[in-house]
Amino acid sequence: MSRTVYVNGEYLPEEEAKVSIFDRGFLMSDAVYEVTSVLGGKLIDFAGHAARLARSLGELDMASPCSDEELLAIHRELVTRNGITDGMIYLQVTRGNPGDRDFAFPPASVKPTLVLFTQSKPGMADSPMAKVGMKVISIEDIRWGRRDIKTVQLLYPSMGKMMAKKAGADDAWLVEDGYVTEGTSNNAYIVKGNKVITRDLSDDILHGITRAAVLRFAREAQMEVEERAFTIDEAKAADEAFITSASTFVMPVVEMDGTAIGTGKPGPVAARLREIYLDEMRKAAI
Repeated sequence: MSRTVYVNGEYLPEEEAKVSIFDRGFLMSDAVYEVTSVLGGKLIDFAGHAARLARSLGELDMASPCSDEELLAIHRELVTRNGITDGMIYLQVTRGNPGDRDFAFPPASVKPTLVLFTQSKPGMADSPMAKVGMKVISIEDIRWGRRDIKTVQLLYPSMGKMMAKKAGADDAWLVEDGYVTEGTSNNAYIVKGNKVITRDLSDDILHGITRAAVLRFAREAQMEVEERAFTIDEAKAADEAFITSASTFVMPVVEMDGTAIGTGKPGPVAARLREIYLDEMRKAAI
């Protein structure tokens, strides 16, 4: 049975969903997106994702297609129509279809395009990867300078994941001027002693919604948090490492460029933060 998706006010079978070839998301990557996780049929940190969506739209001077309340209703309707227990809802907003190709932004009368679809991921919170940890490689960060805006310009992150796969690893950490920025689709962390270290917020990294929650929980658990850039050498010498994202939650990293991190197995800090995050997010889910 096909999924029901949402396109510009309509719920449609995925086979019937269409977007114009003149849509700027297709022609110019002139679009932003969000991914909200679903656990137990409920949305995880929806308010955080809605707030970041509004920020991304504002940074690009792009009109919002609807209110947060309307977005929430669409998310819930898609969960119901597709019978999603565990999984994700992908949302994309583009600057719309001006009827032709032009570098100049279209007039304000052109409505943005809004698309949402679901991805079912049964047992998402019980990923086997959390028990064994991820292996990552380091690659040069050559993305554009506004990584804080969650745009659909994902070609280089996609290439980075393929570089990792070719090297027998699970993902790549991006490095700029000798310092780790983030993972291809996640925020990056190391642990030294009881200190959790992750790059500070700026235009250089995505302002992760999961990141914000995990750092809050770490501080509440009396862990020391240091927001600063760190090097690959620091990562290799760390006691632990991990990533966070909406789809992986808190995921241990056990190897960097072929060098084991810590014991080469998931450590207690990442495991505890994953446990706290999932517990608290389930309680707050809507």
